[in-house]
Amino acid sequence: MAVEIRKNGTYTLVKVNTDRLDTNNAPDLKSELVLVNNEGEKNIVLDLSNVNYCDSSGLRAVLVANRLCEDAIGTFILSGLQPDVDNLVKISMLHTVLLITDTVDEAEKLLEKKETL
Repeated sequence: MAVEIRKNGTYTLVKVNTDRLDTNNAPDLKSELVLVNNEGEKNIVLDLSNVNYCDSSGLRAVLVANRLCEDAIGTFILSGLQPDVDNLVKISMLHTVLLITDTVDEAEKLLEKKETL
């Protein structure tokens, strides 16, 4: 799976560089997210700006990342949702559970604000 992982100070950015997040590659993403968390990272920003299609296995990977960050008393932010993926998240009512930003910059600002609280 084409995933770019970059440590940025207080968080790790995980960017999915494929247009589909489905049963073929969601397990790989989940593994990458678990590895990032196991390395001690508690704040993860998942950038899905390149993803135009997501199925239930992709949503499961997202929920695993959210749980890992919560268990570590950290923050998980989903960023860059394209219209079809955004609709799936809303239909699944996950927008009520997840922190979602339009851009990675907005996610960074949110994390900075949280750090000052």
